[in-house]
Amino acid sequence: MKKWYAVIGDPIAQSSSPRMHDAWLEQLDLDATYVPIHIREGELNEGFESMKRLGASGWNVTVPHKEAIVPLLDRIDPLAHRMQAVNTVVIEDGAYVGYNTDGIGFVRSLQEAYPEHEKGNVLLIGAGGAAKGIAFAMQQEGYASLTVANRSVERADALARALGDGAKSCTLEEAERQFDTFDVVVQTTSVGMNFATAGTPLPVTRVKEGAIVADIIYNPLETEFLRQAKRAGARTLNGLGMFVHQGAESFEKWTGIRPDTKSMIQRLTDELGGTTC
Repeated sequence: MKKWYAVIGDPIAQSSSPRMHDAWLEQLDLDATYVPIHIREGELNEGFESMKRLGASGWNVTVPHKEAIVPLLDRIDPLAHRMQAVNTVVIEDGAYVGYNTDGIGFVRSLQEAYPEHEKGNVLLIGAGGAAKGIAFAMQQEGYASLTVANRSVERADALARALGDGAKSCTLEEAERQFDTFDVVVQTTSVGMNFATAGTPLPVTRVKEGAIVADIIYNPLETEFLRQAKRAGARTLNGLGMFVHQGAESFEKWTGIRPDTKSMIQRLTDELGGTTC
């Protein structure tokens, strides 16, 4: 029987995942397809049972179901357990197993773009779900010195405590003053997305020599935050690589094959009418 994969969420029509995964399936000549499925908030239990009955081979999970799906699964990966959020469901020996590839997707994109970068001091701007996933994944991958800055310092404190030894928290104002002490800066908030939220979470006027400044937003491909960082001399990275790599992590868990991420990043960059940064 032909395999099929999916992404579930509410809303779901805007998702670029079907286009990306179908392209990989075609490139690798795999007899499978990937479809978007709209499951409304509050209807996840029924939707989950339907996915099982219809024989889905695995699926991605997007908002608002990443946390709600956790108790429905047979087990979850240790990293997803720390996050209490799942974005990938894999069927392993008949069991439905949850993973979270968001954070490791960012790390892989950073490693692909800048393979020899310094893992020293890392600043995470924001303390929401995206920041949490990236922080845990970076910690798992050997980034030992993490600082979380957030508008609500209480949320930054909570994430730093969850990370444990080596993690600190600070205000956005403190982060701005210390900006040139960080080797990697990751902007995880929605400020600058789709041109709807103008500006930056904090101004960038100076950076450490050789520092990398990343923004997980990819529409637009270059946010105001990245423009300021580039003018200040930083190496920059937008969120398109994170999107592609989190998808590639899911794809590999389902099929056992690692898809071509570099060509996909270039393809989506061309479709968005820009250049990678």
